[in-house]
Amino acid sequence: MLLLISPADVEEARDCAKAAQFLDIVDVKKPDEGSLGANFPWVIREIRDVVPADKPVSATVGDVPYKPGTVAQAALGAVVSGATYIKVGLYGCTTPEQAITLMRGVVRAVKDYRPEALVVASGYADAHRIGCVNPLALPDIAGRSGCDAAMLDTAIKDGTRLFDHVPPELCAEFVRRAHDTGLLAALAGSVGVDDLGTLTGIGTDIVGVRGAVCERGDRNTGRIQPHLVAAFRAQMDRHARDAGDARDAPAAPDAREQTTVAAGN
Repeated sequence: MLLLISPADVEEARDCAKAAQFLDIVDVKKPDEGSLGANFPWVIREIRDVVPADKPVSATVGDVPYKPGTVAQAALGAVVSGATYIKVGLYGCTTPEQAITLMRGVVRAVKDYRPEALVVASGYADAHRIGCVNPLALPDIAGRSGCDAAMLDTAIKDGTRLFDHVPPELCAEFVRRAHDTGLLAALAGSVGVDDLGTLTGIGTDIVGVRGAVCERGDRNTGRIQPHLVAAFRAQMDRHARDAGDARDAPAAPDAREQTTVAAGN
């Protein structure tokens, strides 16, 4: 599982760089413009310059309206500015058809410029509160539009969390559908250390965090702390090892085998 951290500015990106060995992707967003608020092109460039070259930079294009041309231009701006992962929040898409049309434009704009860039169709676990596409429709939308990944986040940052809106069993279904479509599955939305066991168990490819690695756990007023990034990664690695150990352990005999052994046969 890859760890994606979302600094709010260049200074926080420098703090991420101090903990670069513990994270996999640096995500550029502007939290005061929304869950997937877009930052300025020059901020993406500056963050790309301060992050180690072997760490990809992700950039959000925003919680976008259904304006395919506008969003395609914004996505091109993000990839030109140095982002490798381009994330689009399908905030204003009310039907899968709208979302597919919009994301096809984004994919073409991004891939024409940089074929190896990864396009992420992002939806919202709390879609019912804002009237956008159903979370479980995202893998199909992403697959049909040529994206590389499907992601779930939360739109309204009011203290509710990913699993408050889409319980673990449905997140597992989201991941399964993404994998069946050949996509990466990314999950975010106020996830914390206590969620890592579940996220690992359901096969999440990318986990996105901010509040969990900020002082006081506050994504809005807290600042990212390198030691919290390191601690979060340590727990990720522990759960990955535990999951590996469980897969490697010999299967327990079923009830019939246990009965046979007990009977001495």
